[in-house]
Amino acid sequence: MLAQTHDELRNSDSFRKNGYGRKVSAREAKKKKVVFCGIEVPETLSWHDWELGKETIKHLTLKNVHGRAQKLSYRAPSTPFFFTVFPQPITLSPGMSVSLPVIFRPSEKRDYEDNILLKKAEGEFSVTLHALLPRFCLSVPAAVQLPVCAVHSATEAAFPVCNVGDLGSIFTWETSSPFSMDPERGTLNPGAECMVKVIFQPEVAGVHYAAATCWFGGEVKEKRTIMLKALAKYPCLCVNVTGKKSEDVQPEKFQDVLCFGSVPVGTTVEKSVEIFNMSVVDAPCEIKRAEDPLRGYVFSCDVSHDVVPAKGKLVLWIRFQPQVVGEHSTDYFTITSAGCHLKTVLKVVGSCKGPSVTLHQHSVDFDWINLGESLMRTLKISNTSDVPAYYQFDIDCKGSVFSLDRPCGVLEGGTTLTLKVTFRPAHPMNYHRRVACLVHHQEPLYVDFFGTCHSDTAKPATLQKRHLSWYRTNMVRGLTFYAPDILSEMLKDGKLQMDEKGALMLPPEISEDQPPKEYVEPNAMDEYFYNGVSSDLALFPAHVSVSPREYDFGCCMPLHKAKSLSLCVTNHTKGNIIVAWTPSDGSAFQVRPEICDMPPLKSSTFHVFFRPTQVSSLYAAELEGFAVYKVMRRYNNIENDATICPSWCLTVRLRAHTYEAKQEHMIPQYILDIPKSFPPVVCYNDTHCSMLLSNTSTSLLTFSVNQTACPSVLVKPSLGHIIPGGHQIFFLSTHPVNTVLQQHVLPLELNSYPAYTKEIVLQSCGQSLLLLLEDDGILYFKPLHIGTSSTRMYTIKNCTRLPMVFTWKIHQSDSKILSVSPTAGILQPYETMAQAWTFTPDKDTKYVLRARVFVKWKSPEPVSPRDVHYVLRVIGEGALGVIRAQNQYVDLGNVLVGDQKTYSIVLLNDGICTLNYILIVEQLFTGPHDHEEVCSDLLALELEHSRGTIPARSKAFVRIKVRPARRLRYTWRIRYDNCTRRAAGLANSKEKKQFLCCIAVTGVYPTLRITDACTIGTARGNSKMHIWKLFSLDTLNEFLEQDPTPGELTYKVPTRHSTCLIPPVYTPLLLDFDFGSAPIGSMPTIVLLLLENKGVVPVDWAFLFPSDQKMDIERWAEDVDFTPQELHQMRIQDNQLFSVSPKSGRLLPGQEKSVQLSHRHDFIGTDRLPVLLKISYGHEILLTFSGVTVEHNQRYVHFASTKHVFAPIAVGRSQPPTQIYKLYNGGSVPVTFEVQLDNIVKIQEKNFQHPVFVCLTPRGEIPPGESGHIGWIFSPLEAKTYTVDVLIQIPQGDSTQITFQGVGYNPNIVEEAATSRQFFSSALVPGSAKLTMPGQAATLSHHRISLGNIPDCTKACRLVFLNNISKTKAVVFTWQMNCKEMVFQIAPESGVAQPGESIPCFITLQPTRNPYFCRVNLVCEVYIQESLVQYERDLREWEKEKERQAVEFTITEKDLETKKKLTSPSVRLSDSAETENLSKSSAVIRKYKTLPPIKSHPPSRQPPGHTERGLLDKDASQVWAKPEPPTPMSLHLDVSARSYAIEDFLSNFALDFPRYFLSRPFSAQPSESKLVDGSSHRNKMDTESKRLSLAAASKQEMEVVTDILTGVIRSLLEDGHFQKSVRKIEDEPIPYFSQFQCAKLVELQDSRQSSTIPSRASASTDLDLEKDGERKKMSQETSPSDLLESCKAFHHKQLMVKEIINRQPAVGNLVELLLENTLQNILIEASRGEVVLTARPRVITLPPNASQRFTSSAPPPSRA
Repeated sequence: MLAQTHDELRNSDSFRKNGYGRKVSAREAKKKKVVFCGIEVPETLSWHDWELGKETIKHLTLKNVHGRAQKLSYRAPSTPFFFTVFPQPITLSPGMSVSLPVIFRPSEKRDYEDNILLKKAEGEFSVTLHALLPRFCLSVPAAVQLPVCAVHSATEAAFPVCNVGDLGSIFTWETSSPFSMDPERGTLNPGAECMVKVIFQPEVAGVHYAAATCWFGGEVKEKRTIMLKALAKYPCLCVNVTGKKSEDVQPEKFQDVLCFGSVPVGTTVEKSVEIFNMSVVDAPCEIKRAEDPLRGYVFSCDVSHDVVPAKGKLVLWIRFQPQVVGEHSTDYFTITSAGCHLKTVLKVVGSCKGPSVTLHQHSVDFDWINLGESLMRTLKISNTSDVPAYYQFDIDCKGSVFSLDRPCGVLEGGTTLTLKVTFRPAHPMNYHRRVACLVHHQEPLYVDFFGTCHSDTAKPATLQKRHLSWYRTNMVRGLTFYAPDILSEMLKDGKLQMDEKGALMLPPEISEDQPPKEYVEPNAMDEYFYNGVSSDLALFPAHVSVSPREYDFGCCMPLHKAKSLSLCVTNHTKGNIIVAWTPSDGSAFQVRPEICDMPPLKSSTFHVFFRPTQVSSLYAAELEGFAVYKVMRRYNNIENDATICPSWCLTVRLRAHTYEAKQEHMIPQYILDIPKSFPPVVCYNDTHCSMLLSNTSTSLLTFSVNQTACPSVLVKPSLGHIIPGGHQIFFLSTHPVNTVLQQHVLPLELNSYPAYTKEIVLQSCGQSLLLLLEDDGILYFKPLHIGTSSTRMYTIKNCTRLPMVFTWKIHQSDSKILSVSPTAGILQPYETMAQAWTFTPDKDTKYVLRARVFVKWKSPEPVSPRDVHYVLRVIGEGALGVIRAQNQYVDLGNVLVGDQKTYSIVLLNDGICTLNYILIVEQLFTGPHDHEEVCSDLLALELEHSRGTIPARSKAFVRIKVRPARRLRYTWRIRYDNCTRRAAGLANSKEKKQFLCCIAVTGVYPTLRITDACTIGTARGNSKMHIWKLFSLDTLNEFLEQDPTPGELTYKVPTRHSTCLIPPVYTPLLLDFDFGSAPIGSMPTIVLLLLENKGVVPVDWAFLFPSDQKMDIERWAEDVDFTPQELHQMRIQDNQLFSVSPKSGRLLPGQEKSVQLSHRHDFIGTDRLPVLLKISYGHEILLTFSGVTVEHNQRYVHFASTKHVFAPIAVGRSQPPTQIYKLYNGGSVPVTFEVQLDNIVKIQEKNFQHPVFVCLTPRGEIPPGESGHIGWIFSPLEAKTYTVDVLIQIPQGDSTQITFQGVGYNPNIVEEAATSRQFFSSALVPGSAKLTMPGQAATLSHHRISLGNIPDCTKACRLVFLNNISKTKAVVFTWQMNCKEMVFQIAPESGVAQPGESIPCFITLQPTRNPYFCRVNLVCEVYIQESLVQYERDLREWEKEKERQAVEFTITEKDLETKKKLTSPSVRLSDSAETENLSKSSAVIRKYKTLPPIKSHPPSRQPPGHTERGLLDKDASQVWAKPEPPTPMSLHLDVSARSYAIEDFLSNFALDFPRYFLSRPFSAQPSESKLVDGSSHRNKMDTESKRLSLAAASKQEMEVVTDILTGVIRSLLEDGHFQKSVRKIEDEPIPYFSQFQCAKLVELQDSRQSSTIPSRASASTDLDLEKDGERKKMSQETSPSDLLESCKAFHHKQLMVKEIINRQPAVGNLVELLLENTLQNILIEASRGEVVLTARPRVITLPPNASQRFTSSAPPPSRA
């Protein structure tokens, strides 16, 4: 049971303290009641808390819940401790109740039990009385089944513990791990219960059982045991990443990769990962990330612990927030479950993208304008990225001659912004200022603003773009510190030259042939920071400098006290310059003087005055000034454009405020976007980052960075202001010198108020090359087969934040043995890469190889570090191995052709190395086949994989599928080849294609065969051979033995595939199933076929009618125009004229199944229906069911075929055998047939009057339902085929033309034995019966007997057993012989077989004088003895009644007063015997009426099984019909034989002749018999008719013939002259002509003297005896020598007499009969079990000689 959790548990403290829960409710405590026969009564009465000496009363309430009054009584308790009122009857009305007081009076402290018995008429019922002592008792469930739990997880279940005792109890639980109880102890008051939790925490998977024991009670502890059951399973977690995966996925090391792609900087992207739990348990999991303090955690996951539900999933969200533009980030999350036993690694990758801002032009040329004018130009700025870009031009437009309409802003992704730049010069001079465009998360961009201002008095040279290019080149070459006039003089003097670009250069002789320097565009960040102002370093020396560049005036109160600042401007050139400051109208900061000339290498002081106008305000500005060579004021001072030098721009940042000292400044409102760390950089290199400060307030925001607080970080700008709604972009730079993580804190003061200082915390760390190799730089390979390769994945990890490039180098001598892929590549920061190492040994030895990996940074550094490399040790071993199969020969048995069979070949590798193999299959065939056709077949064996690998000391399974395509024996020889990469050049190449195993299989088709057939109903009189011929079962079996054609396999299984009523035919095999004919209304013709699976595979078969092959389609799609053939088939199927039962089935090998085919004779005409016999995966044979139904009086002969073929006859045969053609009368009236001999006469005329065909029965009559025989003699004249069409006429019926065909053959070419075998093999009817018909009580042991070839003067005998298969009923059998041509004897001809008895029947074929083809159907009629006895009893009663009615008459009186009918239910009156008026006297005399009169009806000539369906006549019910005999069951025995004349038999079967006994002496046939013509046969027919007439003579005629013959024979025996003549004939010499005989014939005559001695020797026997007697008397008087001679003569004479007697035919017949009877008796005794013919002969061994066994002279012991 499953413990239920209680919902209302108290808190744990009070629960453990009190130990009980809720009380048991009153409803639960109510006594259980039952209803007994309408009386409601409690089951028990219980007494608790009783005391000694006190009486306690309880009431037993009886209530009537029935609808009527109830009466009952009761019996008082039997013990004296319980008693109640005296028992008396109780009557309860419906709904009423009565209470019986029951008093309990205890005498001692113990438990008491008794009962009160309630009695009613319906039964008894007892109420139990209990009085129990107070006791401890806890109720707990027997078992608790906990939910399935994952390993290293926990689950719980709760169950109630109830105190059902009378005392409060303390309980304590004891259990074993992994189970625990909560609470472990507690207290329960009586009637209270609590819920106890079972906690299951498994550590091992499996089924866990434990017993939990609860101890409770007082001094004596009691216990309750509860069985705890739980199942623990290992969870199975699978990670599924949706979306596009990264290209560098390494599935060998990581299950999946989550790729974020390129993410905009500063944004956060979330992606989900699905963790599927494939197990049936909830799986707690832990998500961890690799911890590294130096790594910037851009990937994060809020979930660290969670539970994945069973068969469910957990969606895990991972965030990616990149910080550094262009950085590729890689991280790994480990998903751990089952207590750190199961780990799944998830790789996450992503990159950071930032804005991509570009300026369409790098300079803006204002040309020249007049003083006081302004000019506007446009500047386009574009952001080609999809990331918004914050930009800012580093210029104060209010205090500069160059101003932009939008100096700062946000540029959305993919947009272009056109800025307006205005030039307002304040002094006539040329102006040039290089302005930085600062972009957040991008390096700054630079643009050159330049223009020239002319006045009336001063017209300087116009500054152009080429002048800037020449200036930068001249600056690099150090020529710009000279004024243009000096450079012109030097150019004139040849001290300077111009290069091809137009810039100045020193002559080669001065530069010492060093090439002139060229200007190279510096790095944007270096140019921004290293300008000589923000740092001490500068890319180029300054021409003019100002100090300070930034200044904070601080608090300037009161307003009337102006503060000033001294600016020192230094001229570092060697020419006179002019410094002019740009005036700013309305600015609080003013510079004096505004313009000033400065000599070379001198400094001047300028004063900046601050004059605020408002109190509590912030002030900030940028002062702009330009310094230019004084000579540049007039263009005519410039002789060469190459010497023009642009002006230098000077800027000073200032700020101040007018707040009181203790006054709080305006609160800044801002947004600060700052990274957490500097981008990674190699040690001793600069790293930069940007910071964005946005002013969200409506007032000015000033800032100041105290760089002295953090000197390791450079910030630019460090002082400035931000207009309302604007922003300021800062760039920070640091220079890490080691790999230690450093933290930088920069104070950012806002609005000149220390309280508004924001600390900016940044981290930086230098990076050095560090590569981590797996397993401490050691790679192990398992032993490998020589020449094979093994690949292992080996991981390397980049432990830095910078991408690095690695390159593997392997020694050249080891490059053929060891290789790696890839050999080089890029490792992203903290990325782990799996590499494929391939080891290919070429020797049988151990290897220790070394490989080095060189690493360097991806981005080239100014100073390349020294080469850093790591060493990897590779350890492996080369070995040799051999594969063998566990079974070298496997026979898969038989497989259906077209089907498949699978098998797993077990391959064994006993070596120490893994072997790679390639399997080669060779296919062989066994059996009759066409070699060329079979060789073109595809391989019938399919390997699941032809290549594979077997680990060392293990096995592998190769699954094969065999699919034979033919009915042949397949043999596959499987060899293997070691799959080596360089096997051709190795020493072990001889091991290629080694034998592995041999697989054999036999392709078979489903084999079905008809093994027996029998008939029921109308056709039960047909022999089995006739049925076999009607249904063409021989041909059907031949078809079934052939291979199916491809057309038959169109549909391998029965399928509804046709849309027509007549389905298409795909098979060439067509057969007719002829059900014969019968009159209308006859019983159905039923044929039972026995199907047997002769094959070795199961057979699925089905008989498919046309409707079974038609698909079910909608009615609107069917064709309503039916053909006559379709209508005919529809009529047959709708009326079920043909039926098959069962229509389908499955036969296992050797299994048999009977199928019933039936044809109903309900409609006159011929019924034909095509039925498809479909064998799944086999044959498809179209069977045409046909049957004929005729009218009652119609004469109809059923011909099984219109063609008949005679047995082949040898040419020149003297006595051709007689052959039989059978006709079957399928009607209900006798049929007379006539054979038209016209065509036979024509054939005779064509063959020189030789009778080729002779009809012996030209006319005859056939009874209904029986077969008629037409005798034929076929005598060929030539060795050819003869054919004749003969018309058989049926008077008052249909005539049919039959084609008779015979083949004559040359006996010298074709042996007679071959044709004889053909005759006997043509009848393939089974010899023994396997089918039994319903109700069949007896069977024959054989249904077919073949006597073979026999001489015509011998007899043949066979033994057949009649078996009574009934266990309770005896049967009576009678043999019916309808054969007129041949003489058969059956012994016994009739008899009785007891239940289970077998009666031997000897079938004997008597000798005949005519050669004959014998195929005779012997019928044995079998009756149940009981039915036959009953029939005889009924017949005797009927005959007795008939005799009584023959002498009985009825007197009728017409004037009787009384009219009365005697009615008796058992007596019936006929019409003639009925009378209306009977007198009272006659009524008294005749107490009973006579029985119905006997009427004999002529037997109707109906076929077997025919029943009359018409209505009975009016008086038919009053006629006592004669009892009909029971219908016998016919058992058919087909006997086949062929008799030969003696001459023919000796010429063809001479060796078989000694096997036969000639029953009478051989006499030469008359010469007329050698000529076969019609007259001779007519004479034979006359002779036979005379014999028949003699046999049919009367008794008187036979007596006359006997008297005459007796007198003639007696007179001959008494005639002495006759006796002398006989002795004279005996002494006559042998005639000369009789000496010429065949040598073989003489030998045969000698061996059979009894059949060759003439019979005339018997005539002189008596005379010789008389002479011997006389000679004996004379010999007594002769001498001893004469006596000896006479004795010899006498003895010789006796031998002669004995030989003469032995040669008599009577003696031979007697001996043969004696032997025959002896053998028959032995066979009968053997059949009864009295003699065991197969027992070994018993040998009785005599005791050995005593001298050989005993040394003493004691006689040996005698043996009985």
